[in-house]
Amino acid sequence: MTEGQAIGRAWHAGPAAPAVELREVSREYGRGDATVRALDGVSIGFPAGSWTAVMGPSGSGKSTLLHCAAGLEKASGGRVLLRGQDITSAPDSALTALRRHTVGFVFQTFNLVGSLTTEQNVALPLKLARRTVSRQAVREVLDAVGLGDRLRHRPRELSGGQQQRVAIARAMVTRPAVLFADEPTGALDSASARTVLELLRTMVDSAGQTIVMVTHDPAAAARADAVVFLSDGRVVDQAMRPSAREVADRLARLEG
Repeated sequence: MTEGQAIGRAWHAGPAAPAVELREVSREYGRGDATVRALDGVSIGFPAGSWTAVMGPSGSGKSTLLHCAAGLEKASGGRVLLRGQDITSAPDSALTALRRHTVGFVFQTFNLVGSLTTEQNVALPLKLARRTVSRQAVREVLDAVGLGDRLRHRPRELSGGQQQRVAIARAMVTRPAVLFADEPTGALDSASARTVLELLRTMVDSAGQTIVMVTHDPAAAARADAVVFLSDGRVVDQAMRPSAREVADRLARLEG
């Protein structure tokens, strides 16, 4: 067993069953001499009802791990399980249904539709999934992110932090088992970032939401329950509820 596998299995062995699990997952791009291995035999589980931050130097495989775990990319090897279901070789139709019903996504770019109101943007995933759009459910999730008074506003009428909260509400309206977030505070000022991080923390503590978040910001990572560190496509370290200083120090050692 490699050091990375041991670290991953130790985190997997937490008190809660994993909502997402990667078993010996590899991901390669290119062919022959041009092959790049973005993930190299990663084994790790993300416990249900927890918030895990994924960090590492540029090119360490952070976003690739997130995309494979969420079914956005197919692993080259190994297995990916979501709520115990093996999605590694699932057809595109099954993965589309998965993205519409089981997982939610929040990215650094808010990806809101400029011509739609806040309320309409949040309702969009329900319409795409051909589910009944409950106006009450949409308004409840907007109330939860503090935007119940912005229903009719369009994205251009909102601040960056407000747009990100709309994106979170849109991801949450389907009640996903897992929320995947890729640099969710990367485009925000410090005050807006704190608001978004507080919202994510509340979602975990009050609603038992599972969150897997890629970030480069030690302060953001320190809000999570655990931080997993990647280097060269492998899990090389992990920390439970570390301070921002501890996260920054560990990251600096990897980058050095």
